[in-house]
Amino acid sequence: MKLNYKKIGQGPALVILHGLFGSADNWLSIARDLENDYTLYLVDQRNHGDSPHHEEWNYKVMAADLVALLDDENLASAHFMGHSMGGKTVMNLAMLYPERIDKLIVVDIAPREYPVHHQSILEGLNAIGLDRISSRKEADDILAEYEPIPTVRQFLLKNLSRKDQKFVWKINLKVITEKIENVGEALSFDHAFGKPTLFMGGANSNYIQDKDKEDIEMYFPNSHTIFIKNAGHWLHAEQPTAVVETVKAFLGKGQ
Repeated sequence: MKLNYKKIGQGPALVILHGLFGSADNWLSIARDLENDYTLYLVDQRNHGDSPHHEEWNYKVMAADLVALLDDENLASAHFMGHSMGGKTVMNLAMLYPERIDKLIVVDIAPREYPVHHQSILEGLNAIGLDRISSRKEADDILAEYEPIPTVRQFLLKNLSRKDQKFVWKINLKVITEKIENVGEALSFDHAFGKPTLFMGGANSNYIQDKDKEDIEMYFPNSHTIFIKNAGHWLHAEQPTAVVETVKAFLGKGQ
């Protein structure tokens, strides 16, 4: 599958992947602070953003999508950074295609299984009848019955677009709803990824816990974990300067 992506900057290639319900634009401000040192590829994963929709949606095919992107760009390898679901994608890429990765950054997710915890959001999104609403305000009012936090609703409704004067979902809501359990799947491989890897968590998030240390060290023996202060799961939005400095320190500025 040919993924949609934005390409900016100059220098070694760094591919950045968003999380569930997100898009390439989620990391644009971070990319702007890195573009003098790296060529950034901000990717829409399949069934998200402006990338194609497909019934097949799992980490194996999402990893293969990244290989296709590298091939199209004539890149033998690149640095990769993925947040949340995107972190699981790049971890699977590391296991399946280790030769395509130079250094790996996994943002606020661990290799373990995560139980489904997006059911109310999915119920809310599916409750929005696209043929019955006439404004984004109406969509927000419906979603508010399922998700009380305005900033979360604002993020989710970035997936609502207009086409031919009608509202449409940019995400493949049907497939995501049907296959949401795939997002939480644990890594399950009998080998490790030996290249330099950074796990970057939010100090106020519970996505990376002490119990994850064993799995992280088993699959990524050449790794270390740091936590960004005063940040939760959306650390790139909450502490962008700290995230940029951490990325540069790990990858090596301009190297």
